[in-house]
Amino acid sequence: MKHGFIKVAAVTPKIKVADTIYNADQICAGIEEAAGKGAKVIVFPELCISGYTCGDLFLQERLLASCKEQLGRVARASKGKDALIFVGLPLEREGKLYNVAAAVHNGEILCFIPKTFIPSYGEFYETRHFQAGNKKAAAFLFEGKEIPFGTNILLRAEGMEGLLVGCEICEDIWMPDEPAISHGIEGAVLLVNLSASNETIGKDVYREMLVKSASAKLIAGYVYCSSGEGESTQDLVFGGHDIIAENGTVLAQSKKFESQILYGEIDINRLRMERRRMNTFASSRGEREEYLILPFHLKKEETKITRTFPCMPFVPSDLKERAKRCEEILLIQSMGLKKRVEHTGCRKAVIGVSGGLDSTLALLVITRTFDMLKIERKNIVAVTMPCFGTTDRTYDNACKLAEELGVTLEEINIKKAVTAHFQDIRQNPDNHDVTYENSQARERTQVLMDIANRESGMVIGTGDMSELALGWATYNGDHMSMYGVNAGVPKTLVRHLVQYYADTCGRDQLKGILSDVLDTPVSPELLPPKAGEISQKTEDLVGPYELHDFFLYYMLRCGFEPAKIFRIAKQSFAGQYTEEEIKGWMKVFYKRFFAQQFKRSCLPDGPKVGSVALSPRGDLRMPSDACVRIWMEQAEEM
Repeated sequence: MKHGFIKVAAVTPKIKVADTIYNADQICAGIEEAAGKGAKVIVFPELCISGYTCGDLFLQERLLASCKEQLGRVARASKGKDALIFVGLPLEREGKLYNVAAAVHNGEILCFIPKTFIPSYGEFYETRHFQAGNKKAAAFLFEGKEIPFGTNILLRAEGMEGLLVGCEICEDIWMPDEPAISHGIEGAVLLVNLSASNETIGKDVYREMLVKSASAKLIAGYVYCSSGEGESTQDLVFGGHDIIAENGTVLAQSKKFESQILYGEIDINRLRMERRRMNTFASSRGEREEYLILPFHLKKEETKITRTFPCMPFVPSDLKERAKRCEEILLIQSMGLKKRVEHTGCRKAVIGVSGGLDSTLALLVITRTFDMLKIERKNIVAVTMPCFGTTDRTYDNACKLAEELGVTLEEINIKKAVTAHFQDIRQNPDNHDVTYENSQARERTQVLMDIANRESGMVIGTGDMSELALGWATYNGDHMSMYGVNAGVPKTLVRHLVQYYADTCGRDQLKGILSDVLDTPVSPELLPPKAGEISQKTEDLVGPYELHDFFLYYMLRCGFEPAKIFRIAKQSFAGQYTEEEIKGWMKVFYKRFFAQQFKRSCLPDGPKVGSVALSPRGDLRMPSDACVRIWMEQAEEM
């Protein structure tokens, strides 16, 4: 379970109704294959030793006795297999028949977990045969050994920190107070469901929704395994719809009507981190139920990862979903600014436009806001402030954009003011150091603030979340504004927002301007150009933003440590960046993220748009003088 990943499997074998010997053969073969491929938790369908559709054969002593015999054989087949196995069967206890899941490990039966909710509606008539299970664990004598029997049983993996497994059966997940709720509250991070859910039109969609919802509200992994081929088709058809989910996301699901083994890797550490972060989860317990915790041992091995981690976690890969996300973000940004404009009574906004991506997005948001408020766009003052590093391309795009959007354009060349400032502070203008660069940035901010005073307006910030994460902003320069509309938007998403606006604006000239902005290299343009071209490219200096956004997401949203991020980054960016490049830029990220927190500690107001945000008043309460040592040490050791 290196880095918290554990491989799980849902096995739907082809069975024969009431042929317990054949079914046990198939179960043993499934165990052999799944365990051989590294699965540590293996789940079979409900009543799979007998078959779910036995009907009144469940009342036959011969069937019940044979199920017990074959369970013993399955248990023996698990000897030497490093896996926890759940298999379903009918089991008589004290004159009553129960639909149970037997938990098997390394040749032993650890416990029996009975089904809680016994359906008797529609096509189901289980109450004809089965009783509802008891909660509190009681002793059940099986092959001369007392084995715990009850729903309130969890299984703890010794040697794998944090892996606590709970079980429920089929109908249980369809109920409002399903057993998994108390299992999860009690600490189970992995839930399994042995099911026999027949197919009807649209039922697969609803079933998937239930599994996603259960894993989301319980912040858990969920393995759902359902009966398939071989069950009686006298009145029903079973499709073997298996699902593996984690915290509301389906990691894998099977094709219906195909007997197969479905694999997935559940990230136990991420689930534990999410529960720590969401402190209301622990407080939801109320009066605690009595639970029996059974230990079992699994070897701690490195799980081969087959699940994917998108290169751009902030950007949906599905084009339709991406367009929906872009529209929603633009609306959130605009509504945030709308409230601030209404509250302050301002009728004017001031923004510095550079012809770059961030200021372009901010200007588009302002125009949408003013249109909502029915304020003339001429009340938006777009200020272009060329200086030593400004190129004709970015200057022209800034001017054209302001004209095309119908805002007021004001040009103030700051070369003279910055040169005078150099004289005041005894800065050699030929020394292109950080003072040379930051003097320009602070002059621009001063100009914007003073124009805002002149116009009784407010300065709208343009800096994005990726720049804030890296501290790529001049303190009290572009770092400062009266409202930062891009503060919650990472750089990889800024590009797609501008592209979305270009694609949907319906104006060819505006689309052409925006397209050229998108093609322009990201740059602060503070150093003189070379042959008229941008000489200072941000990503050459601090690294690729797609890498930094990847690091940012998995560090803050998922709580991953450097070694784990490095491991998944190697997979996600294979063929794009070398391991040395990933490692090098990761070290840059951690060093800058910790060192630049002081800039985020006095961040202007701005709207949160996604699950990751850096506001010191909201999501990130981080001390400005926190040490990066232990993160850097692990990064160095990778």
